[in-house]
Amino acid sequence: MGVSYMVRGRSQAECAEALARLCRLLGAVPTLRPTDRIGPGWVARAVGPVVAREKAGR
Repeated sequence: MGVSYMVRGRSQAECAEALARLCRLLGAVPTLRPTDRIGPGWVARAVGPVVAREKAGR
């Protein structure tokens, strides 16, 4: 299992912005777009580029 990242924000926009920044800086790939269905606030997740390549079969 590889590394995964989670961002949490007060709003959908704040969460989406943090997810985009994370992906841009670390080369991560989103696996869960911002949602407010998991606990308080907004949550999004991403995996590192190695995990993303493994899942794609590369």
